[in-house]
Amino acid sequence: MDTQIDVRPVLSAVAAPTLVIHRSDDHAIPRACGRYLAEHIDGARYWEQPGEHLLGLGDADALLDEVEEFLTGVRSVPEPDRMLATVLFTDIVGSTERATALGDKRWRELLDAHHRAVRRELDRFRGQEIDTAGDGFFATFDGPGRAVRCACAIRDSVKGLGLDLRAGLHTGEIELQGEKIGGIAVHIGARVSALARAGEVLVSRTVVDLVAGSQIEFADRGEHDLKGVPGTWRLFAVH
Repeated sequence: MDTQIDVRPVLSAVAAPTLVIHRSDDHAIPRACGRYLAEHIDGARYWEQPGEHLLGLGDADALLDEVEEFLTGVRSVPEPDRMLATVLFTDIVGSTERATALGDKRWRELLDAHHRAVRRELDRFRGQEIDTAGDGFFATFDGPGRAVRCACAIRDSVKGLGLDLRAGLHTGEIELQGEKIGGIAVHIGARVSALARAGEVLVSRTVVDLVAGSQIEFADRGEHDLKGVPGTWRLFAVH
């Protein structure tokens, strides 16, 4: 009965804004039928999408975006997923000079031992490894206290390998980008790490405030400019 209904005589009477959606691979209803509707309804808009007859199948997001724009005049941009986290950056001080002195084979063996030590401490303090580049690690934690203690444990662990490590931490909102993360908090953490001295765990004031009462002690390292980050930032070294 549905296929026998002929609405052609009343199309000119339709006054409501109309969006006609047709699937390009629809074998039940030819595309010409969808185009006919759009051409004979005053001001109608025609949009064709790849796929079969049923609109519930295929790229539903694209279909809903088209409907949303038709109804509201704009397409909403989804907010990136964000969460509060503590970011940790570590790297070996003087790694280039050490690699040159040891040679490729011995340096690779030492670097492998370093990676094992770092990952062992990340597992122990429930840190999540995000990225590893050369001799540096980038990890996140859901608590700043564990992040600070992990950084200190990593520093002490690799010192037994004859390596000096520097680490930087900051707590803030990060953006989840699939398997990667981003956001200003990540940039701040990286800048803090770059200012750390050999054997030093350096943190932002935010971290210090959040771990108040944890019995972690800090030494004030003064105000610093962080490249690319507005304002000045007070940094602290973990005792």
